[in-house]
Amino acid sequence: MTSHSGRPREHLVLGAYLGGGGTNGDAWRLPEADVDADINFERYSQYVQILERGKFDSIFLYDNVLPIPDPAVLARRPGFPRWDTFTLLAALAVVTKRIGLIGTASTTFNEPYNIARKVLSLDHLSGGRAGWNVVTATGGGENFNLPGHVGHAERYRRAHEFCDVVTGLWHSVEPDAIVRNKGTGQWLDPAKVHTLNHKGEFYAVQGPLNAPPRIAQAGQPVIAQAGSSDDGKELAARIGEVIYTAEYDRAHALAFRNELIARAQKYGRGAANLRVLPGLAPIVGKTRADAHRKFERYLAYLDHEATLNGLASYASLGIDLAHWPKGQPVTLPDHLAQTNSHKSRQSLIARWIRERRATTDDILRFFIAGGHRLIVGSAGDIADHMQEWFEAGAVDGFNIMFTSAPTGMEDFVDLVVPELQRRGLFKTDYASPYLRTNLGLPTV
Repeated sequence: MTSHSGRPREHLVLGAYLGGGGTNGDAWRLPEADVDADINFERYSQYVQILERGKFDSIFLYDNVLPIPDPAVLARRPGFPRWDTFTLLAALAVVTKRIGLIGTASTTFNEPYNIARKVLSLDHLSGGRAGWNVVTATGGGENFNLPGHVGHAERYRRAHEFCDVVTGLWHSVEPDAIVRNKGTGQWLDPAKVHTLNHKGEFYAVQGPLNAPPRIAQAGQPVIAQAGSSDDGKELAARIGEVIYTAEYDRAHALAFRNELIARAQKYGRGAANLRVLPGLAPIVGKTRADAHRKFERYLAYLDHEATLNGLASYASLGIDLAHWPKGQPVTLPDHLAQTNSHKSRQSLIARWIRERRATTDDILRFFIAGGHRLIVGSAGDIADHMQEWFEAGAVDGFNIMFTSAPTGMEDFVDLVVPELQRRGLFKTDYASPYLRTNLGLPTV
């Protein structure tokens, strides 16, 4: 395939999604799939070392704090329990050398000081490879002395201020503030330590941050963001650097990326500050036929009812997908109930179902439970898809969501990565020990 002028940069960015639970992928009953990664650290250690061998730029560790009013709904769906995000990332920092470590922490159920300290500590432990995925949370107030979830608009106002406080704290101590001079007896240069004295709508934080100062060459930890509602896009445009999203259509993906860039410009930012990574769940074979054989096997082990129920719940579709008549197009209500959680995912999945007149079988063959796109093919097929979207300027890369672990990871690293490298679409080695540099982001 030939190169096009829309290609946003020399190389694709590759991130990898990890759930932090006992299994990675919906078809957890596959005989080769791990089911104890939530209690066996060696599983995650192996996953991340496979990905680092494949020169992935980063891993992204998902998290939530949702209440579970009825544990029966989890009886056949993996994902509970899961590791504490930054505890697991801290351990992974010492078994890897170059791959970035991006963890999720909510701005609704945390305090800025704690998150600023935790992420910057991880940055030092990893030698400049830390990132923070900013979310407002899709639920969980019942676990934090609240009667329910905080409203959507308020959550995003809080998120803007929360991020301002965190980045302000990261800059409250200059990189060379700690002198450590035994000869003179000077430990610290007080002129390079600054109080923040933030007073806003939600937070009053004095500072400075009691953590080792940021690494000068690495810049501050990378900020990721994963909301695509109107409020989410505005937050991403203002503070986001790595943007996680869900897209199934290249034209929509291009429009989304262009909109983010346009929004960012009013904050003095632009394409140089943004890396847009839609989720992609590949099933890879040595040949196309081999890939489709793996896919049919995946479907055979997938719990169809639990997956459909999970998708309907996640996207707030308001219908029982699991018991929809087989072979009949799914009919959604003309007006879906307004959701206080996944607004953008609800819109995306509903649009696809209506456009395609999709059956439940179509849904299972196109989406994983979280609403990201499945793609099945040879290494060449997968690379073709990624190249087309990249060279159209629709993406900066992809967030790969593996359908099984460790075999799905090994398939991608051993088959797709070499094909991307052969085409000059992906790097053959890390450029730097620092995540921000490897992503080509400005140092701040």
